[in-house]
Amino acid sequence: MAAPDYGQLLKDFAELNNSFHTFRESMLYSNDSFFLVSTSIIIFLMACGFAFLEAGSVRSKNTTNILFKNLLDTCISSICYFICGWAFAFGTNGNAFCGFGQFLLIDFDPLLFPSWFFHFAFAATASTIVSGALAERCEFYAYISYCVVLTGFVFPTITHWAWQKDGWLANGPEGIKFKDFAGSGVVHLHGGTTALIGAICLGPRIGRYEDDETGTPAVPMKGHSTPFAALGGFLLMFGFFAFNGGSQSTIDTPGDAQTIGRALTSTMLSGAWAAITVLILNKMFVGKKWSLLMSINGVLVGMVSACSGCDAYEPWACSVVGIGSGLSYLLVLKMVEVLRIDDPLDAAAVHFGGGLWGLMISPIMMNEGIIFVANRRAFLQLGWNCVGALAIIGWSLSLMGSLFLILRLLGLLRVPEEVELKGLDLYKHGEAAYPLVAYGHGWDDPADQLHNNVKHRGLRRTDNDIESRNNSFSHNNGSPYSVYDNRLGYGSSPAPPPRRYFETPEVHAMHQRDQPISAWNDLEKQNTYLGASWT
Repeated sequence: MAAPDYGQLLKDFAELNNSFHTFRESMLYSNDSFFLVSTSIIIFLMACGFAFLEAGSVRSKNTTNILFKNLLDTCISSICYFICGWAFAFGTNGNAFCGFGQFLLIDFDPLLFPSWFFHFAFAATASTIVSGALAERCEFYAYISYCVVLTGFVFPTITHWAWQKDGWLANGPEGIKFKDFAGSGVVHLHGGTTALIGAICLGPRIGRYEDDETGTPAVPMKGHSTPFAALGGFLLMFGFFAFNGGSQSTIDTPGDAQTIGRALTSTMLSGAWAAITVLILNKMFVGKKWSLLMSINGVLVGMVSACSGCDAYEPWACSVVGIGSGLSYLLVLKMVEVLRIDDPLDAAAVHFGGGLWGLMISPIMMNEGIIFVANRRAFLQLGWNCVGALAIIGWSLSLMGSLFLILRLLGLLRVPEEVELKGLDLYKHGEAAYPLVAYGHGWDDPADQLHNNVKHRGLRRTDNDIESRNNSFSHNNGSPYSVYDNRLGYGSSPAPPPRRYFETPEVHAMHQRDQPISAWNDLEKQNTYLGASWT
């Protein structure tokens, strides 16, 4: 019997061991990637939450417009983050200020695709925050411009500061790192600051506040669908669990499961405490009612504040985080009202107020924070978070504020007054969110009669009528619609005669005689739309 070849056996055992370790590493990567991609998809669903929340919070005449902007937000953000966003955030050959490599994902490591998708979802979230504050009067070109700049450069640079190894905020004094686990500052403070400066540059909606010169009273501008806003709030709450829990990035490292579980628990408890705080204080001191919409914003601001330290909070500490975030929301909301800044979605109060509070409270209430140890390192952490907050606010104000001012000087920031009064849906998109012809059962429905009346009423005009309409069109400075709003008293057009049903834009043109002759030629080719907002 031949003696065994121990050398060969050892060699085979070593190869088997290497194969096992290779397989193990591959499985760990697959598990982590699946976790990251799954949470990224849920975070992406927050776009649906923002869309519903914003749609429900605007008036019906601007619903299509705000939904369209939410759709484009994800598309523009993905392209910009592909072209240069990732390069400035995590690209190779970077420095303490920003990355500078892998533009267009050239020379990109395929193993990092899950991370790219995760951070793209964060960039899209930061951009979407801004659209709500500028709703109902922002020009489409301005929206595209700030979305490109924010997701392509401004946000990625902040990401590099805080979350890249060589970023300057990640390398603070005495080894201190900027404490922002899931983006209270990087995402929400930045988005809230941009929303605030954008709303200031854009100005309030017409009639939102009392006109000091004319004495015209303010007009309530409530959203048209509370159910939409509530559904959006629930979707955002759902997304926040992935937003905060997914920021751990891995699931297979020892301790990951505990950290993720702690993050989810902290997120829910902080949101709950904030919602109860806002609900009670609003009932007692502000609106004197049990407000659903205020409570939704309360939940959201609590979850925003939890982002910074949700991985390191004890459950009882979430009460302090949540109550404080509710107070910060009400404080910023009052400040915005006093300064007469128009923010239809309260984006500044939720994201600026909640994000700033989250950065300030996490070094105090987290494990090994000031409340537990009160040593030099804990106070350094608080100071460094303050430095980071100031840097994010200053960076966002300077770059995004400059962009908004340039757009304003060029006349590209805000839609014309008449378009704002009558609504953006039909003028910008030709698609009403609630067309009148879509309603009714079809059996002697008044809507059908209205459709027939509009289609056949006075479409054939004499030459004198054509000349009269052209003169009227010139008198109105070439505008397709006269500036008319019976409630606010804008414009000089006389009040139209009483009408039995909703007035469509076409019928409005007939009554006001202010549309160019081309509109009459095209009228027979068009369907009628719900025009309640055009009366």
